[in-house]
Amino acid sequence: MIESGALKRQFGDSIELNGESEVYAILAELSLNGSSYAILQSEAMQGEDAIEVFRIVADAEGILQLETVEDDDEWEAVSEAYDDAQFGSDDQP
Repeated sequence: MIESGALKRQFGDSIELNGESEVYAILAELSLNGSSYAILQSEAMQGEDAIEVFRIVADAEGILQLETVEDDDEWEAVSEAYDDAQFGSDDQP
């Protein structure tokens, strides 16, 4: 598992994804089910309150990389965990 905050330490508060000229703010880094994730948002996405979810992985040299989350269930679980962290959970103990 990647240490929380490692992506921001490596890239700062924003990141430009390969192949895209758009800069994404790093809104959050979180761990779920043994994997680490980044929640990103471009300026254009702010108006729609939309986010992107990426898995954070380290290459052989320890450089952090982002992987697209292809699985809808995984994406939803991470998105929900982010919402819960930001706004609190509706679930009552």
